[in-house]
Amino acid sequence: MQYRRLGRTSLELSRIGLGCGNFGGIGSAPELFGSGESEEEAFALMDAAWAAGVNFFDTAASYGGGRSETWIGRWRRERGADVVLSTKVFHSVSGDPDDHGLAHDRVLRELAGSLERLGVERVPMYLTHAPDPETPIEETLRALDELVRAGKVEAIGASNVTPDQLIEALAASDAHGLARFDWVQNEHNLLQPGEQDEMLEICRREGLGVTPVSPLAGGWLTGKYKRGADYPPESLFTLRPDPWRERDLDATFDALEAFAAEAERRGSEPSTLASAGLLAQPEVTAVVVGPRRPEHLRSALAAVELELSQADRDELAAKLREQLGADAPRMIAMTGYGQEHDRLRSLQSGFEQHFVKPVALDKLLQAIDAPLAR
Repeated sequence: MQYRRLGRTSLELSRIGLGCGNFGGIGSAPELFGSGESEEEAFALMDAAWAAGVNFFDTAASYGGGRSETWIGRWRRERGADVVLSTKVFHSVSGDPDDHGLAHDRVLRELAGSLERLGVERVPMYLTHAPDPETPIEETLRALDELVRAGKVEAIGASNVTPDQLIEALAASDAHGLARFDWVQNEHNLLQPGEQDEMLEICRREGLGVTPVSPLAGGWLTGKYKRGADYPPESLFTLRPDPWRERDLDATFDALEAFAAEAERRGSEPSTLASAGLLAQPEVTAVVVGPRRPEHLRSALAAVELELSQADRDELAAKLREQLGADAPRMIAMTGYGQEHDRLRSLQSGFEQHFVKPVALDKLLQAIDAPLAR
């Protein structure tokens, strides 16, 4: 395993991070609390990751309705493993649609719950899981700053943010002398070539770390989805289809087939090449993967050893961009509906202040019509 420092912090992360979003659920979706991996299966995944040198575990308060944090805390105590913990705040732990956001008191309260479930007095890494248009960013940053000064959090980060939102937050921190975001955790994969270029440039300029999630695009880059074939029964497309329908296109399968051919040419599994393509970017600190079984870790670990230059990565991305076409719709994030919220805001145009709670994509799109009709 290789390790890299997170931005300007003192934290050293393994280049592969273990995503724990399927422990006791599928991300933050309340209707799927209690599904996903069992506690026994989660322990097996954590054992395998720790044995391979993975020291960075990524979770969220809302994953599995709190089960993910609880199981990680129990595993950590039983194994005596000093992993670098990263957790997030925004969505409801109980699934209450009225309990969400980044208001000052809620951030403090939610961290207290996370610390209790994880069984620790502090967390090294604390992320905002999604932007909150109902709360001024300065208010959220003041809460995070208090937690940093109190020693309950070491580094703060932002997930599912746009470049403009990140720039606004950094400016607010500088103007008011508050803790700054130390890293960004957005969905980023080779099926979205060029989509994160502006964000990566900001992170490079500001000295921020980057820990991409969904490097396999919800499993699309593993090769398990075939043109004209039924989707696997336990796949994300089957369990949570709405975020992925926009990619069920011939252009997507053209790109996947070209990608699989490139992986074969390199003597690599497609999933290994997908993660290696992100690790080749100098801005990327670590890639967060979410294996369903211990054996699935193997391809991610192999990505650390796959020699892929930035030029190789750019060439590969260009090939995929050509296959996808300029008008191909973007992928939507699988983690916490964060990117769906971003997409809603962009579609709303002149209705930037209208907030719709995270729900299924079809309901999000229906919600756009309401303010327009009024």
